Amino acid sequence: MRSDRAEMLNNAPLDDLLIILLRQYKRLLAERGIELTETAMKHIAQSITQQLTPDSQAIAVRDRLIQIVAESEAVLANWNLTFEQSLKTTMTDMPGWESTSDFLEMANEKANAELRIASASALIAALGDLRYRAYLRQAIEHDPEEIESVVARRILLAADLDN
Repeated sequence: MRSDRAEMLNNAPLDDLLIILLRQYKRLLAERGIELTETAMKHIAQSITQQLTPDSQAIAVRDRLIQIVAESEAVLANWNLTFEQSLKTTMTDMPGWESTSDFLEMANEKANAELRIASASALIAALGDLRYRAYLRQAIEHDPEEIESVVARRILLAADLDN
C-alpha cells in the first residue's frame, strides 16, 4: 500500500517536482558556472512538461548534471561499487571504516553519490537524454516513494509512450 507522501508525489504537477529537483542542484550548478534563478528553474520545468526543445540554458544544465553523475559514479567506484550495488549495500557492509567518524563520513559520501545519481538522472531524462534509463529503473526498484523515483517513473512512462 502506498503512503500518503507517495500518493501526494504521484499526483503533484510534474513541473513542481522538477523545480524541487532543480533546487537541489542550485549550489552544485553555480559551482560549475550556471546560476539558476527561480524564474529559470520554472522555465526549464515548464519547457519539459510542455515537451519543448531544450534551450541553451537547459542544455547547459543537462551537461553539468551529466558531469555530476560521472563524479558520483567515481565516488562509488572508489569502493568498487556500481550505482545498483551501492543501493543494495548497507553501510555495515562497507569496507574501510574504523571509527564512528569514518563511518559517518563514508555514509554521507555514499548517500550523496546515490542521491545525485538518482535525481540528476531523472532530470537528465526529463531534458530528453535517456542514457541513464537503467539508473532510473534501479532507483525506482530500490525506493519507489522517493521524489526522484516518482519523477523517474513519470519521465520513463512519458518516454515509453512517445516511442
